[in-house]
Amino acid sequence: MIKWLDVYKAFGEKKVLDGFTLDVHEGEAVVIIGYSGAGKSVAIKHVVGLLEPDRGTIEVDDKDVPTLPRKELYELRAHIGYVFQFAALFDSMTIGDNVAMGLRKRGELSESEIAQRVGETLELVDLPDVQQQYPAELSGGMRKRVGIARAVALRPKYILYDEPTTGLDPVTSAVIDELMIRMREKLGVTSVVITHDMRSAYRVGSRIAMLYEGRVRQVGTVQEIQQSKDPIVRQFIEGRATLEDGESHSPTKPGAAIAGGATARGGGRV
Repeated sequence: MIKWLDVYKAFGEKKVLDGFTLDVHEGEAVVIIGYSGAGKSVAIKHVVGLLEPDRGTIEVDDKDVPTLPRKELYELRAHIGYVFQFAALFDSMTIGDNVAMGLRKRGELSESEIAQRVGETLELVDLPDVQQQYPAELSGGMRKRVGIARAVALRPKYILYDEPTTGLDPVTSAVIDELMIRMREKLGVTSVVITHDMRSAYRVGSRIAMLYEGRVRQVGTVQEIQQSKDPIVRQFIEGRATLEDGESHSPTKPGAAIAGGATARGGGRV
């Protein structure tokens, strides 16, 4: 289980997380939605110790992440795959070497075993013939799939996806969604997915949590979120620029302005 309990995080005067609390149970795919700058990526970076909270607790399998000694933190990270928003592949390395990088760093497998694992993992994301190519030779969607392959090559217990469909067209996004579902079903991984894309959230989520003003505004099943009567949740999931007449922006801040909405996506090849 991954657990955030009353987590606070600020950067200077800007409060980002303000009492954020959420549980992710084994086998789930929990999707965290929210406006740009709401703190979604900040929340998941705490899980792998890339950020430390100002106050509060982050637990992974009952281990308090901020208090772990460096060696234990590295051991924990070995069980957590992280798929970055823009794949974060190394341009000077082949696709095969990008996927193998974590395996070589761990040092548990021979080169022949690594080669076999890389081949199996690229097959899993439907890219069996790209090992000798370089990231610049692939489309945006293919690079995202390589990013997923690199994360799952270590056979993690958890995978954190940071905006996996950003910048992709609807067809390519659907491919990425199917891969995330496949990782959960075939490998049994527990997933946390950060996204603005409600179509993707509805496809891959076991539960959806909306992060708003630093804390969880609402969490529930896909159906519960779709049927939410909360005006802030409804505005976001429907992609409306303004609240409808008669709706209060916030029970504690009536009439406050809000910017944004569900983001649009650009083009890309599968």
